[in-house]
Amino acid sequence: MRNGLKNTRKRTTAKKVSQVKAINLALQGGGSHGAFTWGVLDALLEDGRLEFEAITGASAGAMNAVVLADGMLDNPRDPKEGARQALHDFWRAVSRKPGFAGNGLGADLPAWFKFPGLKELNQNYALDKSPAFLMFDLLSRVASPYQLNPLNINPLRDVLKDWVNFERLREQCPLKLFVCATNVHTGRPRIFEEKELTVDMLVASASLPFFFQAPEIGSEAFWDGGYSGNPPLFPLHHCTQTQDLLLVQINPLIRDDLPTTSSEIIDRVNEISFNTALMLEMRSIEFVQRLLREEKVDSKRYKDIFFHMIHAEDKLTAFGASSKFNTRWDFLIELRDIGRTTAQSWLEQQYESVGQRGSIDIAQTFL
Repeated sequence: MRNGLKNTRKRTTAKKVSQVKAINLALQGGGSHGAFTWGVLDALLEDGRLEFEAITGASAGAMNAVVLADGMLDNPRDPKEGARQALHDFWRAVSRKPGFAGNGLGADLPAWFKFPGLKELNQNYALDKSPAFLMFDLLSRVASPYQLNPLNINPLRDVLKDWVNFERLREQCPLKLFVCATNVHTGRPRIFEEKELTVDMLVASASLPFFFQAPEIGSEAFWDGGYSGNPPLFPLHHCTQTQDLLLVQINPLIRDDLPTTSSEIIDRVNEISFNTALMLEMRSIEFVQRLLREEKVDSKRYKDIFFHMIHAEDKLTAFGASSKFNTRWDFLIELRDIGRTTAQSWLEQQYESVGQRGSIDIAQTFL
């Protein structure tokens, strides 16, 4: 059953309802840091002035997108409140599920590994000092999930089956969904849409190859969608009418400190890898926008994008990369609250730009 939200409800005012604007969302994956995105979505839904035409996502971003859409169907009288409730309950279920404690979405460890609460050890929820995490991290470099987890135990699949009604979602989805997974054989992104979505497709979007066997859909095998689109933006160009695109950024674009240990180097390589596809898409968007401004391309064929971004890079990087594997409830709540505060600040500063112009300089931010 859905548990009541506490301390976050606020009635939408008549003034806000009259100012509703359409926007598309692009949600990055990033393990348990996806709870930051939960907080962002919670604040946007609570505020009530934005309507979502479509959401694209990979890994934890895809989880948030699908749970939000399914939650809207739970409460026809107040779809946004239903979405808020569903997101709360989903993340609570993740924190409680045996086999999840200390791992996280997009990087799920086998169920026989359960990590203790580690905030007491280093005050930032990182798992670098956990013997169990270090042991499994070492094992994953010498043995594959086909050897370490031959039964292919996946607590994420169980949670999704419990909390998402995929049959109903395929028939009645209230918005467009684009879930990205990476085709193991071709390396190309595969976009699953709401009308075909199954639990295996969502699990595929969050399957890191060193932790889980590649889910097979039809004759193809898939890995985490972050490798080929984190998140993919191109479906929003071709399949929607809305000009405004809001990216919820989790993975840091910039780290000031030089990584010097092997774990730091691996973590930074992974961050760069998971941002590469996004950087390439942003380069294409900036190029088309420049051509539109210079009237060198047909504005009827190419859509001008008003680009926006919500991030808390300084706060999320302070937790450390290994904290993406930690699903303690107190940590998820802290991430949620950071997301809520960040989104509320963005709404206060940038809401008026929605529908009028972009609120970030793409070239300066990404290129």
